[in-house]
This record gives sequence, structure tokens and C-alpha cells, in this order.
Amino acid sequence: MTERLLLDTCALIWIAADAQIDSKATEVIELARNAGQSLFVSPVSAWEVGILVSNNRLPLTKPPMRWFSDFMSTDGVDLAPMSPGILVSSSFLPPPIHNDPHDRILIATAREHDMTIVTRDSGIRTYAAAGHVRVLVC
Repeated sequence: MTERLLLDTCALIWIAADAQIDSKATEVIELARNAGQSLFVSPVSAWEVGILVSNNRLPLTKPPMRWFSDFMSTDGVDLAPMSPGILVSSSFLPPPIHNDPHDRILIATAREHDMTIVTRDSGIRTYAAAGHVRVLVC
């Protein structure tokens, strides 16, 4: 059985743009997809994409919700569950605390659903090095 993978927002953006990611990450993602496992995306990534577009930090050729919906309609991509419990858990993560609220929700989601976060984010990687979450560097 392969790992359940949760894309962080940057990984989502790179994969949607067919940008090159780390070869090990590509291999693990392909193994998961070939095994019939979904790539998971948190609803918080839709929020983050919207913020990036509204702050002119992410140029898209279509409105952010349409862009997000189009990616989510890709075969083998599913929305990760996000409950009030995950949101509360994101407020009580073990130290060292990660300060970005988007990343805290991704971390809490991964911990709740036994997922590995696909990311390059240094804060999430540091948190993983402390043993609090698994990451796959992309």
C-alpha cells in the first residue's frame, strides 16, 4: 500500500501547471495514482489560491474558483475532509508551532487522516523533522 498524499497549495499550483517537481515526489505520486489512490487537496488551498490571486501573487488565466474546480475534476484528485475538529486541532499542534494558518490546517488534516504532505515549504519540513507530520519534498 502506498502513502495517502495531501498536496500543499504550492504543490497543487505546480502540478496544475505541469511544472517540474522533485523526481522522487513524481515517482511516489505516480505509484499512488497507479495503485488507485487519490491525491488529496484541502479546501483551505482554495482559500489560499484566492488570497494569492487577490494579492496579485498568482496570475491565473481564469477565476480562482474555476481554476480550483477544474483541478479538482482531474481523475484521481479528491477533496480532503475538513471538519471543525481539524480546525480546532490546528490551534493546538505540538511545538514547534508553525505560524501560517493555512499550513497549520494542512498539518492538522494530514495528522488526522494519516497523510503525507507533498511540499517544499520549509516550515512544514521543519515540523516534519520534529516528528509531528510526514512530508514528501517536491
